Amino acid sequence: MDSKFILDLAERAGWTGAEAALGLAVADLSGLPVWWAAPVALLAASAKAWVATRVGRKGTASTLPAGKDPASTSPLGT
Repeated sequence: MDSKFILDLAERAGWTGAEAALGLAVADLSGLPVWWAAPVALLAASAKAWVATRVGRKGTASTLPAGKDPASTSPLGT
């Protein structure tokens, strides 16, 4: 497997895990039912994507720098 693919996979999995953990923590600490973790995680994912458009590769929701983002070298990513 390509190292850029592995890095992209790790970024996506890491952010998903962090957003899910944040959702569960917020629901637990605020005394809300556990199903509230999903909308909280969705809000966190949306906020992360918005911030990533300003931090990572321009025009994507990736936080990877352009040199490490697989979409940067793909003909479809231009």
